[in-house]
Amino acid sequence: MRGKAVYTISVLCLLLLLASCTSSKVFSTDYYNQHEKTLSEIEQSYKKLYEQNRFSVGFTDRSFNDISLEIFTDSIKYIYEFSINEPRFLDTLKKFDLPVQGIVDLINKMKSIQCIWVNNLDYYSNNQKRSLVFLSIRKLAFHLPFLNEKYYILTFYSQPQYFDEQGRLLSTRRQRKLRKINDDIFHRINDKVCYTVSERFR
Repeated sequence: MRGKAVYTISVLCLLLLLASCTSSKVFSTDYYNQHEKTLSEIEQSYKKLYEQNRFSVGFTDRSFNDISLEIFTDSIKYIYEFSINEPRFLDTLKKFDLPVQGIVDLINKMKSIQCIWVNNLDYYSNNQKRSLVFLSIRKLAFHLPFLNEKYYILTFYSQPQYFDEQGRLLSTRRQRKLRKINDDIFHRINDKVCYTVSERFR
């Protein structure tokens, strides 16, 4: 009887794991298709703003009222936390000569699709330094209570990427080596957009 119970639990765990994997792929693709226009606007807007002053920004609460702002100078990274309507937030943007309206519009777009973090990451391809835009979305569609909270990550590239037959992101076409970001394996949505599920949102 005990052996049968253990077997049943094992089968259920396997089914839950498979369901989670399937749900991850479906959610990521559906989410991207549903919000493609806004996601593209966030990507392009953030890239232009980042070229003016390096920063990353995201929401720290589920109600999307509190934000964390990281500002990078040549020698120091400043980290601030604000309420989204707090005057101190706008004052800080002005202090660092950041484009106020552009960043406010960016944050509003992120809030509209429940995107919790945007960042720029550097990587190397064929010995050339490149950059990608990194977006995080809290995993709401499917959550197992006994597992740590996880996040959907979307990465946006300026150039088409290489993938293996399973749709996994590769470093280069020749090496056939998986490119990992923060130790996570990414999968294809299209030639320039990938996704993964991670315990880290940034």
